[in-house]
Amino acid sequence: MKHNDWKDRLNIVYSTNPDFQYETDHTGKVETLPKEKQALRISLDKRNRGGKKVTLITGFTGNDEDLQDLGKLLKGKCGVGGSAKDGEIIIQGDFRNKICEILLKDGYQKAKII
Repeated sequence: MKHNDWKDRLNIVYSTNPDFQYETDHTGKVETLPKEKQALRISLDKRNRGGKKVTLITGFTGNDEDLQDLGKLLKGKCGVGGSAKDGEIIIQGDFRNKICEILLKDGYQKAKII
């Protein structure tokens, strides 16, 4: 019996193209770039945070597991809280210089403060 994948093909009515391929939501796992190829940007952000400052690390390319590990490392070294999700790491407080030093020592050669 053929696998009925009609739920994966929602929003498609009809196609006359014989080479048409249905687009499904199945995406492969994102590979994490090596540390030396990661272009991380470190910035200070205080918008929509009630006047409190946070250090924002963006530009991470990879899976969520590696992002969480890097966020945990940075939070532990700075001794503060924060979060890591949606390709961003948020560290509570202004730790731009310290985070840049930590990242450079850890092998992230393209980390820079904006």
